[in-house]
Amino acid sequence: MAELCRFHEVTRATGYKWVERYEAAGLEGLANYSRAPKHHPNAIGSDTEDLIIQLRGRYPSWGAAKIRRKLEMEHPGIRLPAESTVGGILHRNGLTVAKRRRRRHARPLSEPLAHADEPNAVWCGDYKGWFRTGDGTRVEPLTISDACSRFLFRCQGLRAADGAGSKPVMEAAFREYGLPCRMRTDNGAPFGSNGESGLTQLSVWWIKLGIVPERIRPGKPQENGRHERMHRTLKQETASPPAATMRAQQQRFDRFRREYNEERPHEALGLQTPASVYRPSLRDYPERLREVEYPAGWEIRRVSRGGQMRWKSDYVFVAHALDGEPVGLEPIDDEQWRVWFSFYEVGILNGHKGKIQRPRRETNE
Repeated sequence: MAELCRFHEVTRATGYKWVERYEAAGLEGLANYSRAPKHHPNAIGSDTEDLIIQLRGRYPSWGAAKIRRKLEMEHPGIRLPAESTVGGILHRNGLTVAKRRRRRHARPLSEPLAHADEPNAVWCGDYKGWFRTGDGTRVEPLTISDACSRFLFRCQGLRAADGAGSKPVMEAAFREYGLPCRMRTDNGAPFGSNGESGLTQLSVWWIKLGIVPERIRPGKPQENGRHERMHRTLKQETASPPAATMRAQQQRFDRFRREYNEERPHEALGLQTPASVYRPSLRDYPERLREVEYPAGWEIRRVSRGGQMRWKSDYVFVAHALDGEPVGLEPIDDEQWRVWFSFYEVGILNGHKGKIQRPRRETNE
């Protein structure tokens, strides 16, 4: 044996092993064996794999990170697999979807939501594009969320995107959760108008509540990107395809909101749920709106029907949304006044022209 092993340049241990394998299995025993261990001490049991597959069945749009977090929440005593292991189990069972190729987008402004560093600093509101249910009913989903915690306050299907339907839904959210500091929306109705002031009856109501209207720039949905991302998930899980009736569609919205807030871990929140991060506002909804007041020394005018105010012997147009509201005129010089509605600057009144020139507004504060 020693001479044979020297001739073939192997150790005697290897030589004896080959002999044993030949005696046990013949020539087939001399084939190369896999080096993989027969027993894996860290292998995931079939019970754990079944739980992962069940969770994916309950939440078909969730990825490995969210499913792993949900597994940890529902089964705290289980030996938790790595995120890559969860992904491998999903892939092995045909439960993954090929990643879509990302489209290049315009670069957003630097940190457009930098000031949304705590709950209720900024709420986001928008209408998800309308669609029709199976019976032909038009649905306009109004959504309201917190920019910091991603908490979804409302997801309400309405018949039209107007102030008459929006205000009761927002008022209910304000009563339940308190008031935000700012409300970020796009420039479309009922949040903004194409008038130079940009005010609508809805935004005037916000100002009277002490909420700063914050509108993104036209054609820049990435400035409200967190809310827009939620809309994509909302469409995938509730309206593809739509429900048969308006009532059934609203039930889908309600289930989505509950899951989104209380069950769905959010990677931007360190895989916490929005409900675990959000805290209600300390600013309660007032039962009675206080009259707008202005500093001493300012001229005060009340806007009449038609959106005009009396100035000297003529009328100056202010804004249709301010019908019946008082505006304050802060003197700048002999022929110029800055026009305010509460803390909102409407524009500069030029005494020579008898016209209000609109200020340039910064939407990214």
